[in-house]
Amino acid sequence: MRNFPRSLIGAAVAAVLAAPTVSWSQSADATLRGKTTADADVTAKNVATGTTRRTKASSDGTYTIAGLPPGTYRVDAGPGTETIVTLSVASTATLDLGAASGAVETEAPMQEVTVTGRRLNEVRTSEIGTTVSQAQIANVPQMTRNFLEFADTVPGVVFEVDGKGRTSIRGGAQNENGVNLYIDGVGQKGYVRSGVSGQAGDTQGNPFPQLAIGEYKVITSNYKAEYDQISSAAITALTRSGTNELKVEAFGTYTADNFRAKTPGEVDTGRKAESESKEYGIAVGGPIIQDRLHFFLTYEAKRYQTPVTVIADNSPPPGVVEALPADVLAQLGTGAIVFDEDLFFAKLDWAMSDADSMQFSAKIRDETSAGDQTGTGVAASAAVDTDNTDKRYELSWKHDGAGWLNEVQATYEDAFYVPHINNSGSNGAQFTFIRGSDNPRIISVDGADPRAGQNKGQKGWSIGDTITFTDITWLGGDHTIKAGIKYKSVELTAADSIPGNPVFYYDSTTAGAATIPWKATFALPLAGFDSQVTSEDKQLGIFAQDDWTVNDHLTLNLGLRWDLEKNPSYLDFKTPQFVIDGINAEVAPGVTFGESVGLSTDPHTAYDINDYISTGNNRKAFTTAFQPRLGFSYDMDGDQQHVVFGGVGRAYDRTLYDYLQLEQTKFALATTDVFINTVDHPCDTTTSNCFNWDPAFASDPNALPTLLNGMAGEVDLINNDLKVPYSDQFSVGMRNRVGDWNTTASISRIISKDGFVFTLGHRRVDGSFWQNRGQPWDFHPATTGNMLIGDNGIETKSTQLLLSADKPFTEESRWGTSLAYTYTAATQNRDINEHYAFDQVSIKEYKWVTSNAAAKHRLVATGTVSAPWGITVAGKLTWSTPIPRTVNSCLNGDATFDNDAPCEAFTYTVDDKGYQSLDLQATKNFQIGDAGSFYLRLDALNVTNAHNFVDFQDENLPVGLVIGGRYNRNGNITGLPRTLRMSFGVKF
Repeated sequence: MRNFPRSLIGAAVAAVLAAPTVSWSQSADATLRGKTTADADVTAKNVATGTTRRTKASSDGTYTIAGLPPGTYRVDAGPGTETIVTLSVASTATLDLGAASGAVETEAPMQEVTVTGRRLNEVRTSEIGTTVSQAQIANVPQMTRNFLEFADTVPGVVFEVDGKGRTSIRGGAQNENGVNLYIDGVGQKGYVRSGVSGQAGDTQGNPFPQLAIGEYKVITSNYKAEYDQISSAAITALTRSGTNELKVEAFGTYTADNFRAKTPGEVDTGRKAESESKEYGIAVGGPIIQDRLHFFLTYEAKRYQTPVTVIADNSPPPGVVEALPADVLAQLGTGAIVFDEDLFFAKLDWAMSDADSMQFSAKIRDETSAGDQTGTGVAASAAVDTDNTDKRYELSWKHDGAGWLNEVQATYEDAFYVPHINNSGSNGAQFTFIRGSDNPRIISVDGADPRAGQNKGQKGWSIGDTITFTDITWLGGDHTIKAGIKYKSVELTAADSIPGNPVFYYDSTTAGAATIPWKATFALPLAGFDSQVTSEDKQLGIFAQDDWTVNDHLTLNLGLRWDLEKNPSYLDFKTPQFVIDGINAEVAPGVTFGESVGLSTDPHTAYDINDYISTGNNRKAFTTAFQPRLGFSYDMDGDQQHVVFGGVGRAYDRTLYDYLQLEQTKFALATTDVFINTVDHPCDTTTSNCFNWDPAFASDPNALPTLLNGMAGEVDLINNDLKVPYSDQFSVGMRNRVGDWNTTASISRIISKDGFVFTLGHRRVDGSFWQNRGQPWDFHPATTGNMLIGDNGIETKSTQLLLSADKPFTEESRWGTSLAYTYTAATQNRDINEHYAFDQVSIKEYKWVTSNAAAKHRLVATGTVSAPWGITVAGKLTWSTPIPRTVNSCLNGDATFDNDAPCEAFTYTVDDKGYQSLDLQATKNFQIGDAGSFYLRLDALNVTNAHNFVDFQDENLPVGLVIGGRYNRNGNITGLPRTLRMSFGVKF
């Protein structure tokens, strides 16, 4: 047994010699620890690849082997102690080995490498997490081949497929930006756009080929210090590797409109849209050098034609939709989105020796989508086409020293999201209706909003090293200490609008649509400024994690991390002089715009404009992102049967570049509103953006830009003291093993703060905001259009009860099942999908309302049975209560609330069934002699044909307030109607 200081110093010196560089990693590897004979030599050999790791037990018999790729191992500490076990991804498992017998054992025959060992579950941890196994991925029915779909079998996680086939994943009561996915230890965070890179709710694609995923772990709370850029769920996945046997597998799936029920919209119109879904792929893996060098290659493809229903948005009054022009009405009804995706993955694993190994992998993702956004409020003629690409490369080297493990890792990524307007030759039209002080959309046709055309992405490299000490005894306990530093340099790119034809807004009533628009929107280039910006983003993080086994009962997980990000677009930005000139210009005798915004005596109304003017050197990076992660687990009987656990921690995420870049791009290529003076929308034609109608506005592409004479449009300014969003997490729970069952019951409390939000920066001459129910939109600086200010302020609070029970599938029992139940009580001060807040003076004025991020009750159950004659039957039941809807509820007439605002946030839950879907599959396996096998599979998705509606029709009081609502039963649904899907596959 070694004392702490000597071990630490020696290991640190070795680490420096092994890898003199900076570090990062969120490991997918497993750690094996336990007790055996004192000073015994412990060996763990991967039965599939032959990779071998060794360590020496201490004088009290404890041993730890870190950095083991998850899989099946033959572990022994001498003759008579051999045990075959399976280790899970990102886990620490305990295995006690008996004393050696003294007899000499011979190596097991080669054919035994296919033996599946007893799976060692991680129970002594403070994390709330569950592993999704390869058996679940292979057998449980799914709507997509997105491997993240199985994450919703974990309490607290929701994976959704919307009415357009687009997928998203959320944890707790936060939006998808709080999630981070780590594949082989490499984070897949989107730095420009929300959530996992290339996955943020705008694609039907997969972030990674499912054939290449071994298994993954979902952690919903109190993750360890190695996890960064996260505030809700952490998903850490392990990719497959080649083995000592050459293996080939391929698959194909197919379904079409002939194999599905009609959607509600198709039932309403009596017309069924053409649809088709094809998926296919192949994977090959095997040895290049037995026991030493292995390869794995895979390719997967998607070819989708997804039906959608184009309906009116925002519940217009009866008769308004029917009075729309005939050519607009003709665009309501059924439609389709066409989607293609190609995914490639390649991997090499080289075990140079028992102490050294290297790994190289490459992923290429290429997808196109035609007709994006078609659906509620958007006709196909106003939709966009999207290109989405993602290339990632990773090289790592592990060195196993005496009591320590070091991993060097280098990565490169290139990921871009490029939606483009495909009908730029015509003017767009958006039909609206008057609702109080609001003018909500009914339908958009004939041309997309200029903001739909974008070019956003990230590319760059990282390099790092992580070191783990496994041979430390201190303060009477055994310690496994992992530490590292993260560094990344990535170029962020953003173009937020693309010049094109204008979109005109027309009022609609039961008498028909107006012939003269009341507003026009277009993208206005500003001479001398670039509308596409890049930023050389630098990221640095340091963490240390101590997993301290105090005794056979108590384990402490003690971690601390610190992160720093430097984004030159924000830090070095200099507010343009013409903006400053407008701020300093008088809006009344002796009062400038900048002075007017601070005149109000209401602290929620007044603000200091100097907090948002950047000189290029008065902004500093956020340097106090210290994140303690503290947890415990107490094994009541010391036998891993009943374990109480809990923890507290803080996790910082990051502010999206999608928000920060607007400070530079909005005025350079502003999406500008020009108002037309009409009877129902009168405006002052002496102001800078109000004009009488001229038919040339619609026919001459230069007419509208000429009106503004080169003046900048919207200007976005961001607080000079911007903070980083974070969440504080608290949890307590208990794990139990009852026979073959594993159960967990836990309570999680998560409070997130400092979310980013834009509010209106205008004030009236006297500093006030409201007047006659109206915001001061016309009171902008003289040299610009509207001015928005960006701040921290969005918050969420959630408490969840998380219950799970699973009985793993085994060949002996021939069945397995899992149950996951989540109860959520959550509130928020802004719609979870919004970062603009113009309905109040500031974010501080917004009411706390029930969160629209999660259902109150949610249950997911799965089951797999190995039936006779080579048939496997599996099913999945998903049920939840309706997700609340958040609306802006407005009073009619001249009425206002106590704060003079005519509207306030309101959340209601429909009195109806929520989401439900029963999915079943049956697979018949056929053996092809000794060469391999093939299978035929039939999936029946949404067997009961439940209509899981997502469109709402709000119900209002006579005074105008929304008091509730109902589902639009002719609208879009989430998920699928009842669908049959056929699959086949071969394995050699």
